[in-house]
Amino acid sequence: MKKIILVLLFFSVSLWVSQITAQHGKVFDKLSMKSSILNSERHFAIYLPPDYESSSRSYPVLYLLHGAGDDQTGWIQFGEVLRIADESIKTGKATPMIIVMPDANTGQRGYYNDISGKWNYEDFFFEELMPYVEKIYRIKKEKRYRAISGLSMGGGGSFMYALHHPELFSSSAPLSAYAGPLTIDDLKAYIDRDGNLNYSEEELEEYFKNHNAVELVKSMAADKLSSVRWYIDCGDDDFLYEGNSLVHIEMKKKEIPHEYRVRNGAHNWTYWRESLPEVLEFVSQAFHQY
Repeated sequence: MKKIILVLLFFSVSLWVSQITAQHGKVFDKLSMKSSILNSERHFAIYLPPDYESSSRSYPVLYLLHGAGDDQTGWIQFGEVLRIADESIKTGKATPMIIVMPDANTGQRGYYNDISGKWNYEDFFFEELMPYVEKIYRIKKEKRYRAISGLSMGGGGSFMYALHHPELFSSSAPLSAYAGPLTIDDLKAYIDRDGNLNYSEEELEEYFKNHNAVELVKSMAADKLSSVRWYIDCGDDDFLYEGNSLVHIEMKKKEIPHEYRVRNGAHNWTYWRESLPEVLEFVSQAFHQY
């Protein structure tokens, strides 16, 4: 009799543990892949939703980009992506999704192709990283099920990637975004920081137009802009307020539907942790065919 009771107790505890475990997703923060474009080993982190291992279905994906000074672990360590995503999914605010967090801080910092053509991170993202993770993990590959977000430098990446490739993303949610150099002089100062300002005015002008969110919104066809759902969020005390405000104004002028949020806060993780649940809900609306 005691043996039966012990066996039943064991199975009850095992079932309870499995149920508790099933309520939590998993994060892996030092995955890697080889990049021929960047000629280096590239790290990335990933969040898998609570039911990933117990199901065989495919999931939508959110590419979540870190800011300057962080790497692929930033959203895990400081952004608490595991806790926030689990909670959002559990409450039904967000649909179960895979979250991919690449490293753009090793070798050379940034999500853009370098003006010199020697460091093409954007090419790496679209030609190597995205195909790799969408093959390795059970990720839905249609535009409707793919979204992008990020903070600061990563907010700039969220702007640029969705503006350069609106056919690939259903939603883009830049947070406290670096919208790119706001003037040609800003671009020159950035490039000249290492004494490498050896480019013609035409080259500088072309690069500026392709890496300034305001200029891209001005020049792009309205139907392409509107094919992406936009969620722009920047605190009232954030030093990057100008670029975000100007993008909002240009979108308003062109009657591009978008959400624009200005909340109390500055350029810090307190602000971004509060933003993340709203981002997860926003991108889920497209995943759910709103």
